[in-house]
Amino acid sequence: MTGISKAACIGGGVIGGGWIARFLLAGIDVDVFDPHPEAGRIVGEVIANAEKAYAMLTGAPLPPRGRLRFCATLEEAVTDADWIQESVPERLDLKRAVLTQIDAAARPDALIGSSTSGLLPTDLQQDMKHPERLFVAHPYNPVYLLPLVEIVGGEKTSAATIQAAMDRLSPIGMKGVHIAREIEAFVGDRLLEALWREALWLIHDDICTVETLDDVIRYSFGLRWAQMGLFQTYRIAGGEAGMRHFLAQFGPCLAWPWTKLTDVVDLDEALIEKIGRQSDEQAAGLSIRELERIRDENLVGILQSLKGGDSGKGWGAGKLLKNFEQSLWAKGGSAAASFDPSKPLRLIETKVSPAWVDYNGHMTEHRYLQVFGDTSDALLRLVGVDLAYVEAGHSYYTVESHIRHLGEAKLGQAIHSTCQVLSTDDKRLHVFHTLYDTATGDALATAEHLLLHVDSKMGKATPAPAAVLDKVKAIVAAHSELALPEGAGRHVGQRR
Repeated sequence: MTGISKAACIGGGVIGGGWIARFLLAGIDVDVFDPHPEAGRIVGEVIANAEKAYAMLTGAPLPPRGRLRFCATLEEAVTDADWIQESVPERLDLKRAVLTQIDAAARPDALIGSSTSGLLPTDLQQDMKHPERLFVAHPYNPVYLLPLVEIVGGEKTSAATIQAAMDRLSPIGMKGVHIAREIEAFVGDRLLEALWREALWLIHDDICTVETLDDVIRYSFGLRWAQMGLFQTYRIAGGEAGMRHFLAQFGPCLAWPWTKLTDVVDLDEALIEKIGRQSDEQAAGLSIRELERIRDENLVGILQSLKGGDSGKGWGAGKLLKNFEQSLWAKGGSAAASFDPSKPLRLIETKVSPAWVDYNGHMTEHRYLQVFGDTSDALLRLVGVDLAYVEAGHSYYTVESHIRHLGEAKLGQAIHSTCQVLSTDDKRLHVFHTLYDTATGDALATAEHLLLHVDSKMGKATPAPAAVLDKVKAIVAAHSELALPEGAGRHVGQRR
């Protein structure tokens, strides 16, 4: 088994809530145990943020959301789970006690991951009867958007457990990286701690403010790191001679007394107050939830940009997103949906996301075309032109489009689209889409498209196979009984 059938999350704070949202949006049922009196509210807010982010992140068909259940006891939560994620506060005694309790109640074949950001798995598994199934699964916040998970085994963790954990992350859109040897704080947090230590000294010594320091990161090397990391960035910095030249040129700088990485700043009350005051000024009144929303929207934009990198093949985290979307299309986009022949096909259900609106709060023009394009794609999957079909070298290309704007779609508005297939022959497909306000049923826009079946490898139009044409003709026959949509045929297809 390479998928997670049911998950359990012990702890529902910032990290635990992120894990819950990641599992739920991947269609996985989740049982939760968290004694905090407001655990339900906190987890609910995290899930709401995650759903907003996913609406912007991908147009691929997400599976039906998993079932969320809060349990009265830890034992009840973990009983039937095959992946159990512990995310309680970072105290060795507490984590060890909780993990031992999980170990005693879980199925023998269940995987047990700890969200610890620095404790050694060998120390965590000390009192477990089945320590071979315990590993560190250290994610990054927000867990539902940032895909990386550091997988770290302890002295008694089996190789099979590590491999099983790695295999189960990909189907939920995450990337597991195996840290070969356990070490305090692992890899990511060690890098962050070094930067954090130097940053605290720069504030302590009044070299800059917290806002200036953050600007230095986000307007410069932070952008480079987001898509190439550290070593590949410096490889480019070495010019045509590459990394060896870079090391030879800048290596001696490491001996210069620039940093205070070996010194610990005294976080006395004065420094804490200075940092706190400057941080308040930097936030400019924005709440934590508002900052989380802005963070999520920015991350979605970066991920979407990276998805189109390397000439459309995807780059870094964007390539992972692209592969995840392809798996979603393969699982959820190819099912032959039934339809009522007395009505146009209802194919797309969505909401107007923050990334889709202009300065007026209205959906921008190119997003209408995006939704109509998604509608055409949904129709094509319905007739067998799915991801595998396209990868084999054939597809339908849109060669003519006409859009009419009848109303306004606004931020957060629920919308849906329908498709009426007007005609077809062995190469051409003539369709008419309508975008509706789901709440009122009012038509917001229409689009008429002419699509041409092509051999993408040869770069020319070719007849569609009988298996596809038969499905299209069945829909055309059903839709021939429908009234011709107002305005249909005035433009598209006149030159057919």
